Amino acid sequence: MRPYELAGATVVVAPAPRRRLLLVLSMITVVVTILAAVTVTARAAVPPTPPGWSLVWSDDFTGAAGSPPSTSNWIVDTGTSYPGGPANWGTGEIQTYTGNGANIGHDGNGNLRITALRDAAGGWTSSRIETVRTNFKPPSGGVLAIEGRIQMPNITGAAAAGYWPAFWALGAPFRGNHWNWPGIGEFDIMENVNGIDSVWGVLHCGVAPGGPCNEFTGIGASRTCPGASCQSAFHTYRFEWDAGASPQQLRWYVDGQHYHTVTQSQVGEPHWANMTSHAGYFLLLNLAMGGAFPNAIAGSTTPTAATVSGRSMLVDYVAVWSRGGGTVPTTPPVTTPPPGGGFDAYSTIQAEEFSAQNGVLTEACSEGGQNIGGLRNGDWVRFDRVNFGATPPRDFVARVASGAPGGVSGLVEVRLDSPTGSPIGSFAVANTGGWQSWRSVPGNVSTVTGNRTVYLTFTSGQPEDFVNVNWFTFRR
Repeated sequence: MRPYELAGATVVVAPAPRRRLLLVLSMITVVVTILAAVTVTARAAVPPTPPGWSLVWSDDFTGAAGSPPSTSNWIVDTGTSYPGGPANWGTGEIQTYTGNGANIGHDGNGNLRITALRDAAGGWTSSRIETVRTNFKPPSGGVLAIEGRIQMPNITGAAAAGYWPAFWALGAPFRGNHWNWPGIGEFDIMENVNGIDSVWGVLHCGVAPGGPCNEFTGIGASRTCPGASCQSAFHTYRFEWDAGASPQQLRWYVDGQHYHTVTQSQVGEPHWANMTSHAGYFLLLNLAMGGAFPNAIAGSTTPTAATVSGRSMLVDYVAVWSRGGGTVPTTPPVTTPPPGGGFDAYSTIQAEEFSAQNGVLTEACSEGGQNIGGLRNGDWVRFDRVNFGATPPRDFVARVASGAPGGVSGLVEVRLDSPTGSPIGSFAVANTGGWQSWRSVPGNVSTVTGNRTVYLTFTSGQPEDFVNVNWFTFRR
């Protein structure tokens, strides 16, 4: 989706300095032979894993009609940007992303449906999700394959102006620092705009503007979908990363037909290492409206008055396989929900056991274990399946510390189901005497029962870090 692409325009990005812990892990490249093309039918399961391959992760989207995507697998992005990130998701797209059932949900026929809608005032809404996991990478010397079986919105011509479905991957360091693109790498496995019968496969890397990947355009290729059009039928879109080749290769396929390759030597150093030596990648699915790419192809602003509302991208499955080389992780990293099915709201919930996060680091805690830190305005942590039972809490308590400079303070807030929802509780915190000088601070909380998704969010009128958190709990 080209987080900062503006159709060739220069974008000046000034990263804000902040306290951060960036864990750089070894990562190598991958890619390999093709699985057999999947027959274009209304529905298909994740293909059987062929001999020599290992299934790393998958989602077959078999939920009940209207149900949301699995919170164990996916984060639902909302609004018009990441907190603290570039406006309009860095691409100029004009819709607002929501988690509403009208925009996203299972269709009951084995597919995830993402729908773009225009309201009476002319505004657009749609949806975007990204995997909880951020460690998709090949085994050393082996191959990683990422595949999705997708039908693009079934609309063409003037009525399709502005539709921009995509299936793609971003480097893990982008989560928590939304100003390091394109150096951390982006693989656009499937993109399409304006209802054209074509799939684009693109690599983004290096620096912007310019650089080895010709940013903000990227190194890309496109082709028509085999047989039936991209809009009228399902097709499989596959990306492979081959570390066994010399030089290493990235390859793109549609229905098993290879149409694009980028080699390590094309990218060069240090750019290849910058996009391959971190912890891995996370996957995204979204349906944008308008923005730099569809506008550039159309030669004018999209969507238009002729654009038809209500068309959907359907996703039958997404799967990740590996082959050869060393060991590739087959279990999620620590940013996934812990074993045992969630959290007891009235137990001590360790802050570093989050299910997902934005802008958060973990570090050694003077009280033992770890705490989360580097917390400033717009950051959040998410805790899935927090069980409050039938009796609501009277308040909550968090163990916090702050070494913020004088005049810098902020709010620790509790929100439900969305990091942008209205807070149900909060308290203010300023300097406590140091980043490891801990105190327990209570805050009132409104009525909540049952199993809920809980967010701790951090809000401040200043850009600096203002708090660390060790643990929190709710009290009856």
